[in-house]
Amino acid sequence: MKFLQNFFDKIEPNFEKGAKWEKFHTLYEGHRTILFTPDRVTTRNGTQVKDAVDLKRLMFTVVIAMIPCLLFGIWNVGHQHFLAVGETATLFEKLGVGALRVVPMLVVSYAVGLGTEFIFCVIRQKPVEEGFLVTGMLIPLVLPPTIPLWQIAMATVFAVVIAKEAFGGTGMNILNVALTARAFLYFAYPLQISGDKVWTYLGDKTSVDAFSGATILSDGAESTLDASVNVTERIAPQFWDYFMGIMPGSIGETSVLMCLIGAAILIFTGVGSWKIILSVFLGAMGMGLLFNVVGGNPFLEMPAHYHLVIGGLAFGAVFMATDPVSAAQTERGKWIYGFLIGALTVLIRVVNPAYPEGIMLAILFMNVFAPLIDFYIVEGNKKRRLKRATV
Repeated sequence: MKFLQNFFDKIEPNFEKGAKWEKFHTLYEGHRTILFTPDRVTTRNGTQVKDAVDLKRLMFTVVIAMIPCLLFGIWNVGHQHFLAVGETATLFEKLGVGALRVVPMLVVSYAVGLGTEFIFCVIRQKPVEEGFLVTGMLIPLVLPPTIPLWQIAMATVFAVVIAKEAFGGTGMNILNVALTARAFLYFAYPLQISGDKVWTYLGDKTSVDAFSGATILSDGAESTLDASVNVTERIAPQFWDYFMGIMPGSIGETSVLMCLIGAAILIFTGVGSWKIILSVFLGAMGMGLLFNVVGGNPFLEMPAHYHLVIGGLAFGAVFMATDPVSAAQTERGKWIYGFLIGALTVLIRVVNPAYPEGIMLAILFMNVFAPLIDFYIVEGNKKRRLKRATV
């Protein structure tokens, strides 16, 4: 790494104040600090308190936690492809087909997103921040493998500009940036992100007769209109397949097991809130049980615990709802925030067939209300303390 350090030292004068590339200093500094610790300190005298955790390490921890979902998603894309065309394939063949679809999506997401952020950094003359390290991976993981690359680029620009930079950049956004990108595509190009056959990568091949790439959520939405479609009968024999994630769906969302591995990493490192993760599952379970009592159609009567393994509930609970910027900050607020996300997810799924996957809208909705939840929690704490106070 010595040659890289010498390279940065050599070009550094070109980015200093008054030099010809002065306005690009933030980009130089951002790239250098990815590899090397800055040589500047807050003070030369006195004691300095250092913390092993900074924004960069926090972001890298979340990226590491998502790797199991990414690797499984790559395999599952290839598996669903060969299943659709009626061919058998080896592990490496499935990984190869999956990588051909997923890797370009990652490249486009990072290239476009970081490029957009760099432009804002130069215009505003602010330091490059590491927030997009996580967002750049999240965006492809919440999308189906057949989504056109140009749509990913458009959604990434929209999300970075509208959901992040418009609010001031990293740490200032109200909405989850990756979910904002998905919401943009969902409403702008619904045919490419929803339906019964867009979830499987077929390439230049055609699917075998009678094959359908429909997700269980699509069938569930249909069952609200046609009682003859019984989603419980479809899930019951394949419950563990749904838990493992061997099903059509968005790249990183299908495997509950991989999401739980990621959750364990986030909780063990203290990066993710176990209260939010657990309360999302409790909220979904509670609403599912309530609908079981109400009944009325096969989707309402589906066993409540099935909601925990279908769709992107687990992925949203672990990687989206726990976003430290857009989530509730108070400890009691985290329980309320997570529980309402889970409850709203199931409510949207079974009541409104136009939105078969409710986790996206539920998290975005609660992102908006998270500050309000924290406000009333803090106000409640103040009132209780004032009552205990003595003159």
